[in-house]
Amino acid sequence: MKVLLTGSTGLVGTALAQELQRAGHTVCRLVRPGTPAEAIRTTQGFDVPWNPATGELGGAAVGADAVVNLAGASIADGRWTPERKQLLRTSRVDTTRALINGLAKMEQRPRVFVSASATGYYGNRGDEVLTEDSAPGNDFLSEIAKEWEAEAVKAEVLGIRVVRARFGVILAKHGGALPQMMRPFQFGVGGKIGSGRQWMSWITLDDVVAILLFALENGHVVGPLNVVSPQPVTNADFTKALAAALRRPALFPAPAFALRLILGEMADALLLSSQRAVPAQLQKLNYKFLHAELGGALKSIL
Repeated sequence: MKVLLTGSTGLVGTALAQELQRAGHTVCRLVRPGTPAEAIRTTQGFDVPWNPATGELGGAAVGADAVVNLAGASIADGRWTPERKQLLRTSRVDTTRALINGLAKMEQRPRVFVSASATGYYGNRGDEVLTEDSAPGNDFLSEIAKEWEAEAVKAEVLGIRVVRARFGVILAKHGGALPQMMRPFQFGVGGKIGSGRQWMSWITLDDVVAILLFALENGHVVGPLNVVSPQPVTNADFTKALAAALRRPALFPAPAFALRLILGEMADALLLSSQRAVPAQLQKLNYKFLHAELGGALKSIL
C-alpha cells in the first residue's frame, strides 16, 4: 500500500513508518510548512508537503491507499495553561478536520483512514470495565477525544473505512511515559501514585504498531478500537511490576495533593484518573497480542 502518515516524527509514527517499510509498503510523510529538516530525517519514507491551514496536499499524495493520522501535541509536555489546552485541542481536532478536507478534494480517495484517539475518551470511571461501546466522559480530555473522533468519522461520508484507535498508555524504553515513570525508581524513591487504586490501561509500542498494521490490512476492522492490552492493572500493581523489573524498591508513594500542587489539572487527568479499558473489538477479531501480561512486557522492553 501507499500510506500517508501524519505525526511521523513522534514515538508511534517513527516506529510505524519503519515497520510499514519493512512490510513492503510505501510511506509518505505529510510534512507541514516549517517542519525542521532534522526532525524529518529521523523517520522513514518520502515527504509530501501538507498545509493544514488550507487543506492542500502535495501531488505525491495522489494514489494513496491508506492514511494514518497520528498528529497531536503531547498532553504531558508542560502545565495546562489556557494556551496549552488550546494547542492540545487544535493540534488534534483542527488538524484532523484539515486532513479530511484535503482527502475530500482527491479524485481517487484512500480506502482506509486510521485516526488516533485515546482512552481518555472515557474519562475517570473508577472500577468500571470499559469497552468500545462505553459512553464517553465529560472532562477536558474526554471532550477533546469526542471532537477528535467526530472529525475523523466524517471520512466515512467520502466512502473511506474509518478506524478510531483509542490508545492507552504506550510503553517503550526510548520514549513516551515509561522513561518518566522509571526515573524515581532508578533513584530509589519510586512508589504508587495517590491511592494506587486507579486503573491503568497500557500497551507496548510493539503491539501498537502491530495493531495499526492489522487495522490497515484488514477490511473488517472498523469503528472505535481500544488499543490496550487485555490485562489493565491498578497503579499499585503497575508500580510493583515496574519496581520488580528494575530491581528497585517501591516504598515512596506520591501523594495526590502534591501532584495537584505541582501539575494542576494535568495531575487528575493523567495520573489520578482511572480507566479500566479492555480491547473487546480486538479480541473479537482474534488479534494475538505480542505482550498481554505486564510483567513479561516490562521484561521485554527493559
